[in-house]
Amino acid sequence: MSENPATPESAAPDAHAPEAHAPEAAADEARGLGSTAVSAATPRRGAPMFPDGTGPAADPAGSHHERRIRSFQPRRSRVSPTQADALRRRWPTWGLDIDGLSRIDLDAFFDGLPVVLEIGFGMGEATAQMAAADPGTGILACDVHTPGQGNLLALSERNGLSNIRVANGDAIILLREMLAPGSLAGLRIYFPDPWPKKRHHKRRLIQPEFLALTTTRLAPGALVHCATDWEPYAEQMLEVLSAEPTLENLHPGYAPRPDFRPLTKFEGQGLDKGHVVHDLLFRRRAT
Repeated sequence: MSENPATPESAAPDAHAPEAHAPEAAADEARGLGSTAVSAATPRRGAPMFPDGTGPAADPAGSHHERRIRSFQPRRSRVSPTQADALRRRWPTWGLDIDGLSRIDLDAFFDGLPVVLEIGFGMGEATAQMAAADPGTGILACDVHTPGQGNLLALSERNGLSNIRVANGDAIILLREMLAPGSLAGLRIYFPDPWPKKRHHKRRLIQPEFLALTTTRLAPGALVHCATDWEPYAEQMLEVLSAEPTLENLHPGYAPRPDFRPLTKFEGQGLDKGHVVHDLLFRRRAT
């Protein structure tokens, strides 16, 4: 299996990329990718866990230089020994730092499988279940949470899964700089941060600019599947997805939860609190 195959030339910026925003107050600006971790072996706060490059980089794209409002916050949770071991052993072949320097050869990276991009996978349990249920589909799982990255790699190894690759960093840079037009068979975004405060709504991932970029990377017929338990965000998702001319809704409004999306622990906790979960299923039009 090849290691992180990519074309030698840099990917050109996309015309549909979300525009950079002017910096706001420092307390309101998310900086960095947040995959820096501190383990028992490296007690100094903020020290990179993998300084030798054997695991995910703390800031692969140098994102603090790109002034753009982000949909995620830094994640600095402690990595367990099992997660760290999985990262060190499996990252060189199964992992990818989103540095924005070159296009990914998805055919080589996934041995010719059609590839679905999943943005934000938490600890990876649902991702591993979906990969096991559909071995004919590759899952490019993108997140910035180092413990989750290690856990998903450990789950993949434990369950003998060969159709998962883990991407570390900013999904916008991945889409804009590193994925070719029409290269994805689907997009999955489950329970993204709802940013409930009104002043933070601009940080929500599902925005018109994001979809304008993302749909250029989807092949005709690709499925876009979103889910949230935050009612106001569900309403925004439905409005934004419905307004994107390249997408068509597969249901009149919200969709019933499809069997292929597992019921996660996080979702169960929300249901116990009385939250209503909304799924949205849209398809990329042929033209």
